[in-house]
Amino acid sequence: MPFIPHTADETRAMLAAIGAGDIDDLFDEIPQELRVDKAASIEGLNELDVSALLQERAEQDGTSLCFAGAGAYDHNIPAAVWELTTRGEFYSAYTPYQAEASQGNLQLLYEYQSMMASLMQLDVSNASLYDGASGLAEAVLMAIRSNRKAKTKKILLPKSVHPAYRATVKTLVSSQKIELVEIDYLDDSGALDLDDLKARSATGAAALVIPMPNYFGILEDVDILTDFAHKHNMLVIAQVNPLAMSMLKPPGSWGQNGADIACGEGQPLGVPLASGGPYFGFLCCKQNLVRQMPGRIIGRTTDLDCKPGFTLTLQAREQHIRRSKATSNICTNQGLMVTAATIYMSIMGARGLLDTATASARKTGNLVSKLKTIEGVETIFNGPYFNEAVIRLPVAIPDVLKALAAQNIVGGVDLSNDYPELGNALLVCATEKRTENDIDKFTENLARILNRQDSVK
Repeated sequence: MPFIPHTADETRAMLAAIGAGDIDDLFDEIPQELRVDKAASIEGLNELDVSALLQERAEQDGTSLCFAGAGAYDHNIPAAVWELTTRGEFYSAYTPYQAEASQGNLQLLYEYQSMMASLMQLDVSNASLYDGASGLAEAVLMAIRSNRKAKTKKILLPKSVHPAYRATVKTLVSSQKIELVEIDYLDDSGALDLDDLKARSATGAAALVIPMPNYFGILEDVDILTDFAHKHNMLVIAQVNPLAMSMLKPPGSWGQNGADIACGEGQPLGVPLASGGPYFGFLCCKQNLVRQMPGRIIGRTTDLDCKPGFTLTLQAREQHIRRSKATSNICTNQGLMVTAATIYMSIMGARGLLDTATASARKTGNLVSKLKTIEGVETIFNGPYFNEAVIRLPVAIPDVLKALAAQNIVGGVDLSNDYPELGNALLVCATEKRTENDIDKFTENLARILNRQDSVK
């Protein structure tokens, strides 16, 4: 029997607080053609008919060529990853606390933590967070708690950090009187503006967030930024792409003393795009900050018979009952996604991760080179990039993306709303999955669309 605890008056009050007219407004991002008046019923259908219905629904997602990145990437995932991840032992396990936690799940999480700590070259990893955006928010809260030298609750947050991440951080920390100070980026290179950083840090700050790569795909000068932050008594929060860390200098090696905290989105490690999720966030840190780390940490020990065993450790029950005063309000995690990531990293190994990252960087370079041959297309930034870059088109981005979609191509991410100062800016990406034919198809279709729109003018 359905039960809705809120009265009509309470519902209206909540909608008014967020500026929504009715509940339907909360789902305005869902295209009309994908909506139905009522869910399809499978009652009375046989297995064959149910399979056909589900296949039809799945095909509505399409199999487009994807040249979009911006934090979620279309990487190849070995078939074995999800064959193992969806075994019942993993698939049905959810939020095990100490009494119910199986040794198998605990060992897997321990192995995940070991791999992530090694990848980031930091001492400790937790057992995952909800996603990359909330992971950054937790890192900010952790830095405020940890930096006792700072007499301020100010965090320096570059504009080149993912806009959705910045919005999430603001939502989660603003009620705790934490001030987020945005640092500008350089018009030519797209990297963080060091002069602006120096000016805005003059009155002190608790931490500096360093994206690597940043939202534009640009590689930051992490050594200079890390040493500057530490010299001015700031902690360093590295917000990174984990796959990129297999070929770039990891956070633990930045500058003279390394970053203090590393966080990011774990989706590139074996998690499919899946229409937007679920994904998972990761968080690593130095040993001296471990007491302020949110979420779970799995430890390895031995029992009375000297046999190895695994256990939840450093997770106080107060995390679940003290709300905002607790070390963390995380009382679950994306454990299934972490299972997939652990298996993915085990299968790929260090060489496999490096080869994937290298291939992605090479193919993005090839993509950008070919797109620049189209009249009116140019790159905006001249800084070095990893697996995505920003190009400027001579026409409005939404119309171009719509025309590309008609050709079954996801042409990138429109930056014109979040960064209007860049003009008609498009963030494009190529992973190791994109073939030469894929890149040529994208280039040819974009050229044809731009020529057609130019002729209309």
